[in-house]
Amino acid sequence: MNHYYQQASFVQSATTPKTLPKESGFEVAFAGRSNSGKSSTINRACSQKSLARTSKTPGRTQLINFFTLPEGQLLVDLPGYGYAKVPEHLKLQWQKFIEAYLTTRGTLKGLILVMDIRHPMTVFDQGLLKWAEYQPLPVHILLNKADKLSRGARQSTVLAVRKALPQAGNQVTVQSFSATTGLGLEDLWLKLDEWFERPTAVVAKAIH
Repeated sequence: MNHYYQQASFVQSATTPKTLPKESGFEVAFAGRSNSGKSSTINRACSQKSLARTSKTPGRTQLINFFTLPEGQLLVDLPGYGYAKVPEHLKLQWQKFIEAYLTTRGTLKGLILVMDIRHPMTVFDQGLLKWAEYQPLPVHILLNKADKLSRGARQSTVLAVRKALPQAGNQVTVQSFSATTGLGLEDLWLKLDEWFERPTAVVAKAIH
């Protein structure tokens, strides 16, 4: 359990660029296909069962949700993409809103991209990676649901995803993860610490 991230609490939701909270500390956003387990990943990272809403019906999260941490840092839950059974005009509206957030948010340090390890690098995932490369915006890929595969299969998938990354893959990192069991949780905390410029990230780098 990481006491720092356990202190996360919901602060507000945003539906339009005008309703985004005022920029203060650093922010890290979580994105992913609606059935990737993104909300469960946030809950596991913060050692809380219901911080981010989870649903048996993927695509329910239609807002950008902000969770505050000490020193004014923020974790951000972006709407899941590619699965929600909603009219096309609403999907386009969400897409424009998310792009506006990612493009204009000066305090955004990085993007955690959650994928189902059994179905990684979907068309939607690849599109977001290309967009992040163009910005440029650092991305850390979490291959979630790794508990569903053997250790060998997990390692093979991580390697395959790394090989499939764009040429500018030096700003994209990859790891296996399980929101169910906590596999890979400490590596995720280290990446968050790095982006939030916390002292533990500096110590960890020195050790490695």
